[in-house]
Amino acid sequence: MFRQLTSALAFIFAVTYANGGLANSSDNSFSHQKNTLTRDSIVVGRVSTNPKKHFKHLKPIADYLADNLSDFGITEGKVLFAKDNQQMIRFIQQGKVDLITETVFSATEFQNKAGAEIVLRRWKKGVADYSSIMFARKDSGITSLDGLVGKTIAFQDMGSSSSFFIPASILIQNGYQLIRLDSPREVAPEHAIGYVFANKELNISAWVNKGIVDAGALSNLDWNNEEDMPESFRQVNNIIYQSIPFPRGVELLRADMDPALKTQIVQILLNAHENEQGKRVLKAYQKTLKFDELFDSSDSVRRAKELAQIVAEQL
Repeated sequence: MFRQLTSALAFIFAVTYANGGLANSSDNSFSHQKNTLTRDSIVVGRVSTNPKKHFKHLKPIADYLADNLSDFGITEGKVLFAKDNQQMIRFIQQGKVDLITETVFSATEFQNKAGAEIVLRRWKKGVADYSSIMFARKDSGITSLDGLVGKTIAFQDMGSSSSFFIPASILIQNGYQLIRLDSPREVAPEHAIGYVFANKELNISAWVNKGIVDAGALSNLDWNNEEDMPESFRQVNNIIYQSIPFPRGVELLRADMDPALKTQIVQILLNAHENEQGKRVLKAYQKTLKFDELFDSSDSVRRAKELAQIVAEQL
């Protein structure tokens, strides 16, 4: 995530990001291209509101792929950031990006709207899957989702899968009405579940612990993380719901790529953890342990599509 830039280069990066710019692997220069990229490059992309942070994770994997795709005429790796999902959909449709790394929920949107193909699960920070949990204090009397009606739950922010997207869509799917409140001190309607955003995981656990809100939503990873859920907080809380596991990270490929090239990219990534150079690249890639195959027919992908549809229609 690329902290060694000079202020001048950081400025250039910001400008090219705003315009859908490319980071070039050979000289770290940046250029904006309106047309489909020539096939002498492999382009790795992701949606990011902080491209400077994510560049150093994606650059090594782009270079690694380029180094191993010389038989296809690939000579360099590039990185392309989109400011939101809609811009990434356009990049995919325009052929500007080859490999996309995302959450499974954004991946389903890219699949539905741009025809991208879900191909791999990424073991981000050594973890293959994660789930969303909803919890409340043991002394609150809330022991199930029904107990949340007329109460307030704290989510992280609108961009969080495990602490908004998943729990909110599950509540809606189960027939509950969600009402966004202006403040955690505002009283939720008797017939609905009020929700607020706490911005940080620790804020969620602290607000529940102090009784500022009635319940919270976190990933199971955050629940077991002392920094996000201190042991003293965890001891006084109960999990009232836990979702099925979802992939920690997903890799997609542009559908109209050369089939042989797509096959080779998948094999390179599947085997990356088996050699020293690959291990170094994976470590830089947010401490990825390895990749394994992920099929569109898997339970987690099908469930993600269901929840994504709920969010698209009702949130």
